[in-house]
Amino acid sequence: MIKNTKKTVLIVEDDEILLRVLYLSFHKGEYTIASASDGETALKMTERLKPDIVLLDLLLPKMNGFDYLRSIKANPELKNIPVIVLSNLGDKDSVEKAKALGAEDYFVKSDTNLSVLFDKVKKKLES
Repeated sequence: MIKNTKKTVLIVEDDEILLRVLYLSFHKGEYTIASASDGETALKMTERLKPDIVLLDLLLPKMNGFDYLRSIKANPELKNIPVIVLSNLGDKDSVEKAKALGAEDYFVKSDTNLSVLFDKVKKKLES
């Protein structure tokens, strides 16, 4: 039996256009991509798939990104999954809160070049 050696990226984003752009940017055959458009679905998918990395928006329906982060970092089976935040929230308090809850890195959507984000994810998955 051949094992799937592709790394899994879970993209948690409720903006359909940005989700599609991220999906197409990361797909390109290198990674298995999963996506969720709300925090509750993302948490269930994380528990089931145990992705290699999560790209997380903070402003989500049903469960916000902060609560999602708090939930996975409290779970011994999920706490080591790296999470990179990609959010419109650029204020210092949001950045500090996300990092305190366990986010590896934080990108503000309007200030982020997707190639920089892609490189960051790729380096994290290769380490």
